[in-house]
Amino acid sequence: MLVSQSSPYPSNADAAASERALLERRARLLGPTYRAFYRNPIHLVRGSGVWLYDAQGRKFLDAYNNVASVGHCHPRVVEALSGQAATLNTHTRYLSEIILDYAEKLLGTVPAHLGHAMFTCTGSEANDLAIRIAQHSSGGTAVIITDFAYHGATIATAQLSPAAVGAKGVRAQHRTVSAPDTFRDHGRAANVFAKNVAAAIEDMRVKDIKPAALLLDSAFSSDGIFFPDAAVMREAVDHVRKAGGIVIADEVQSGFGRLGQGMWGFANYGIEPDIVTMGKPIGDGHPMGAVLVRPQLVASFGSNTGYFNTFGGNPVAAAVGLAVLAVIEGEGLIENARNVGAYTSELLRTLQSRHGAVADIRHNGLYFGVELTADGDEALAATKTSAVVEAMREDGVLISSCGPRGNVLKMRPPLPFARDNAEQLAETLDRALSNW
Repeated sequence: MLVSQSSPYPSNADAAASERALLERRARLLGPTYRAFYRNPIHLVRGSGVWLYDAQGRKFLDAYNNVASVGHCHPRVVEALSGQAATLNTHTRYLSEIILDYAEKLLGTVPAHLGHAMFTCTGSEANDLAIRIAQHSSGGTAVIITDFAYHGATIATAQLSPAAVGAKGVRAQHRTVSAPDTFRDHGRAANVFAKNVAAAIEDMRVKDIKPAALLLDSAFSSDGIFFPDAAVMREAVDHVRKAGGIVIADEVQSGFGRLGQGMWGFANYGIEPDIVTMGKPIGDGHPMGAVLVRPQLVASFGSNTGYFNTFGGNPVAAAVGLAVLAVIEGEGLIENARNVGAYTSELLRTLQSRHGAVADIRHNGLYFGVELTADGDEALAATKTSAVVEAMREDGVLISSCGPRGNVLKMRPPLPFARDNAEQLAETLDRALSNW
């Protein structure tokens, strides 16, 4: 006699009812500010490597999440976190060897002129602190950013994040410049980027505003993902330094080996920033951030202002950070980003030859921007780009979109992304574009 085996997962009808109830509860408890990804939000319950699993047991390829940089729930990171949490977790006003071990290891990944590490809980906090240091050390107030940048969620960083608050949300003393668009106008915007920075500085001078910093995301992530010419970037940095400003490299998106040519995106341009900020991938999902800075910039800041963050740089965070660095090195993830990134780019360019909607492909390591077009109709291109993202979600691959026009597919998978994952990504995108 056959014995029926009940499924461990709910039926489709039960699952739909459960998710409706979850969405209603979410709206009631969290309010309207929290927005879920995708038209049909996913109820995730587990992650492993490059995979995420929903409450019905369905597996999704994560081609978007740079937070879990070395893979979801990496065993070495989990072991480090739980082991230290079971031993001691406190703040940096007590002596702690593991915090110093981590600071030493992290500083060893950047140029020697960056001699101090200051720890935060998020990338937003790191950028906020960097701005405070830059304003204090330079005596200036104004920060130059790109016109669709995103740098954080604190008051100071939100005002430097037009992607989130719009152009009107940027305070009057700051200046926005066009991102170095390597595609539109045959890349003219990329070639004049340094001139635009110089023009912004001159405008400040005329209005008696002193620049404090140039705040750069090395991958221009929210602007649409661009990798401009190194000489142009170095020229922009020179303009800022001559005006007495500080150069801040925001490595929240591009750091920790993602671009496949070393640990940090700024190094691709031959730039030596005065401050480097980091978050998200620093802790593989654990809330961490850091500011690495020239010692002379914080000598006065430290004695006059001081800095303390209750949870920034705690022993558990230090243990996690050490584990992440060890995994990147031990598993060859920078080399993997370079090799698999190149292979993925080849697959995407093959799609470009078959789909007229693919206008441009921009890539560096495991960071991809695929710009889509719809016969010059920007609104239609944005709508169809969103449809491609939704179609891929339904087909088991998670990506997103970015750019001021909303027409750039954004892909930045965890660093263990493999060739077969790249093939699944390309095949799924091929199907989604076929319905364009």
